[in-house]
Amino acid sequence: MFSRLAKIPWRSIRVKLVLGLLAVTLPLIALLIYNNQYSVGVVHNQVAMSNENLIRIYMKQIDGQLTEAERHMVALQTTDPNVQTMGESASEDAYMLAKSAVSRKLSSDLTVYPYIDGFFVYSAARKDIVEAFRGSFTYAELVAMRQTMEQKVDTLISHPEYTNAAWKAERIGEPYHLVRVFGDGNLYIGAWVRVASLVEPLRSTRTGDETAVLMVNAAGEQLYSTRPLEEAGLDFSRGFGDGYYLSGRGHSHLIVGEASGKGDFGLAAAIPDRSILENLPYLKRATAIVIVLAVLMLPLGFWFLRQLLLLPLRKMVAAMRLIGQGNFSTRMEERQAPDEFQLVHQTFNLMSSQIEALKINVYEEQISKQRAELKQLQLQINPHFFMNSLNILYNLAQVKQYGLIQEMTMSLVQYFRYMFQSRRSLVLLQDELGHIGNYLRIQRMRFAGQLECAIRVPDYLGETRIPPLLLQTIVENTIKHAVRADGRTTLTIEAALDDLAEQPMVCLTVRDDGPGYSEGALADFRYGRVPTDGEGDHIGLWNARERLRLQYGDQAWMECYNDDPHGAVTEIAVPLNADGKGRKGDAYALDRR
Repeated sequence: MFSRLAKIPWRSIRVKLVLGLLAVTLPLIALLIYNNQYSVGVVHNQVAMSNENLIRIYMKQIDGQLTEAERHMVALQTTDPNVQTMGESASEDAYMLAKSAVSRKLSSDLTVYPYIDGFFVYSAARKDIVEAFRGSFTYAELVAMRQTMEQKVDTLISHPEYTNAAWKAERIGEPYHLVRVFGDGNLYIGAWVRVASLVEPLRSTRTGDETAVLMVNAAGEQLYSTRPLEEAGLDFSRGFGDGYYLSGRGHSHLIVGEASGKGDFGLAAAIPDRSILENLPYLKRATAIVIVLAVLMLPLGFWFLRQLLLLPLRKMVAAMRLIGQGNFSTRMEERQAPDEFQLVHQTFNLMSSQIEALKINVYEEQISKQRAELKQLQLQINPHFFMNSLNILYNLAQVKQYGLIQEMTMSLVQYFRYMFQSRRSLVLLQDELGHIGNYLRIQRMRFAGQLECAIRVPDYLGETRIPPLLLQTIVENTIKHAVRADGRTTLTIEAALDDLAEQPMVCLTVRDDGPGYSEGALADFRYGRVPTDGEGDHIGLWNARERLRLQYGDQAWMECYNDDPHGAVTEIAVPLNADGKGRKGDAYALDRR
């Protein structure tokens, strides 16, 4: 991941343009989305506050009604003699009279408390119950109600601490009821009210035609709802202490509510979110259309930017890279491009043409200069040897060695014939060695008994092409600096093939057993200077290396060092498959490094 990011040209114009377009477009899209969400949030808050206030008012009203019922039941227990008689150990007749009076009292109280669905009085001593209820009960429902009340009383008897408990939601038969029971151990008074009786009056309130008003217990279980909500998947277990929240599949409903102060239940309203936002259709549509258009415009903008700017820039960069690689024949197309880019293309093509022409002129001039240098270096060798040859003839004439003079003269004829025919850039190694043989015969005449020569070159390397007079320069330098009048000097010429290099190389070695090179001369040779020591300048060695550089560039090399224990060693390496035609491309290739 990080490697891919590192490869992106962050400083290029195309990347900056794309990032700039994204930096402008994406914040606008984010702003539209935020504005839409903010508008929806404002509407949610307003609707939630309105319905929450309404639910809070209704919840307080219900709590007030339940409180009045509690006070009435406490008054019955403490002030009504007939109710007290049911809790005492009275005679059978007195108990029945009191029971009848309590039944009539409870029935009349239902008219005073229309929101209560039933009262009952339970005598623990006689295990008898008197109830009065509103509406009609089947026998099964009446039995279920009595069993529930008896269970509540049994709970209070076994757990007196629950006597002052709040209203409890109990399932009596099928529907849920709110039940309140309290007493003193002998007598218990209670009341119940259907949850539906408390919630149904809210169906026609101004909470909305699609809003469901419902009562839930503390665990979030629905006790009753004015509309079916089973398929909505609503969750009421979060309570109602944190304002409104969205619930259901896809947050389809807005939930507000109020917990009761009289028991473990609460009143809630579930408002469909689509009905809340039905007043914002145009805003939502406009926002959605703008977002869709912005998203669609991004690829269109990228395509337009690519066609108008990025593709011409990419072509320009590609052309400049080709120019940087030396391909000056590169040209840019001027068609189907903006006027500004056409002007740049025309200028670029004109500049490339001028550079290409200038390069050709410079190369031709350089080639001519290199050829002139090669000829000059070769001509520098000829006077040097010619002077030495005349010196030998002069010495032989002094001692009147006419036979040796004739032999010397014939050797000089063959030598100079080769010299005059060696204007080519490369010659065969076997021809160069034959020429070296004539040269060494001449030198042995000069240094009789002081010079021994050994040439060990395999026959299969005789076709190798080397610069003319290259070996003679090294041999001549050896004879000049190594041969002494007071000793014998051995000169060895060897050749070997190095086929492990990138290209096959022929290594030529010229060694002697003389005193060797001085440290100063070796240092000068390593740093490209003309080697100099106490015996003068080694101009021949410098000429030889310069000729190799001009002929082969970095494909050939020349090294000088001293042998162990003494003696000078010169090594030259040239390509095995050198071109002997002396093409112009040879010299051109040399200076490209």
